[in-house]
Amino acid sequence: MTTIGDFLKEATKTLTAAGIGSARLDVMILLEDTIGHNRAYLLAHPEHALTAEQTRTLHKKITQRTKHVPLAYIRGSAPFYGRTFMVNEQVLVPRPETEAMIDMLRALPLGTIPRIADIGTGSGCIGITAKLELPAADVWLYDIDFAALVVAKTNAHNLQAIVHTAQTDLLAAVAEAFDVIATNLPYVPTTLGVNRAAKHEPELALFAGSDGLDAYRAFWRQLGERGQKPTYVLTESLILQHTKMAALAGLAGYALTGTNHLIQQFTLG
Repeated sequence: MTTIGDFLKEATKTLTAAGIGSARLDVMILLEDTIGHNRAYLLAHPEHALTAEQTRTLHKKITQRTKHVPLAYIRGSAPFYGRTFMVNEQVLVPRPETEAMIDMLRALPLGTIPRIADIGTGSGCIGITAKLELPAADVWLYDIDFAALVVAKTNAHNLQAIVHTAQTDLLAAVAEAFDVIATNLPYVPTTLGVNRAAKHEPELALFAGSDGLDAYRAFWRQLGERGQKPTYVLTESLILQHTKMAALAGLAGYALTGTNHLIQQFTLG
């Protein structure tokens, strides 16, 4: 018989030995998910016996975590802007820093029914959150990867967000006109090392050339060629890339009008 206390102790040792810095917290989260009790219960009842099925499930999850599979993939979900999004290895795990993009979007002086595009939507966290925070908005989710769009559609359904989805390479097949484009394209330089957890995430959504800006170069080039341009564009990239990003935006007719950590706001000049 394995108790909560026993499992917590041994699994924490196992994850620590594997180089997981958040070992104890990860074990607690997996215990919560598996047995359906919160952390307070776990700590108050270390003698609680796990069933054989629970023990098997937990050992499988711990084995995955020792391989540095992101906790979000093991759980099948990740939080974003106060909501839970389904994720799998077809999409990036939503990051807390991306939430600043929603804050900037909400602060824009938009019309009654703003039209918003999420280019490279992945899990759909940006576009779906935009729709839920701005219910009157007409929101489109675009991605080059059909598997990612499946995840985004699932999240839209789960969160009861009425959005449109379409497959396209950036703006190539986008015929609609928008007031705002919000985009978190891949921006990790291929020469930059990533941690072991990130290696489980899709390369297509992470890496973009030697300086990390190849996807954004294509995006701004396509945007500059459009007849109807959005008034605002919100992007995410590394701070050390922001000067180059502003230059790319300038070639498309946009000026930098705001920054919040990794997020930049550009306005059509």
